[in-house]
Amino acid sequence: MSRTKTFLLVCGISVGLIFTALPSSPAQGAEKVIYMQAMEPKGGVTVDKEPFPGVDLPKGGGYVIKKPDAKGRWEVSTYAWNPAQIIVRKGDKVTLKIIGINGAKHSGFIEHYHPKEFTVKRGVITTVSFTADKGGRFRIGCDEHKPSMEGELIVLDN
Repeated sequence: MSRTKTFLLVCGISVGLIFTALPSSPAQGAEKVIYMQAMEPKGGVTVDKEPFPGVDLPKGGGYVIKKPDAKGRWEVSTYAWNPAQIIVRKGDKVTLKIIGINGAKHSGFIEHYHPKEFTVKRGVITTVSFTADKGGRFRIGCDEHKPSMEGELIVLDN
């Protein structure tokens, strides 16, 4: 066999292998399992190291600031989804497994995909499943911890 024919045969086999490895149909979608946490990052310090800011934080339960105690220690915390941004493709079958780490209860929702409230409790994994049927950006929220406990679901069109 000539070098040209051998080269063309190898190229043809390589291209065939590449197409075999690609998903059969982008519209078919993938199955995605995403692990999330409902959490409360917090920090504290004493007034001798850092003065208490003495400013009001936004209302809604998402931000908490504790004034200095008898020893001068003060704390600040916020509630958040982690990760705060989820990116999937239109057609994907999505399963979110959300564990509550801090906060006794989170009344969550996802615009369009899960507008009816789901509940996340500390120490329990809540499963939320849907098929990403519409492209765009969709808010993920928590009714108890506004305005900080917000995220977004981004569904990419294929």
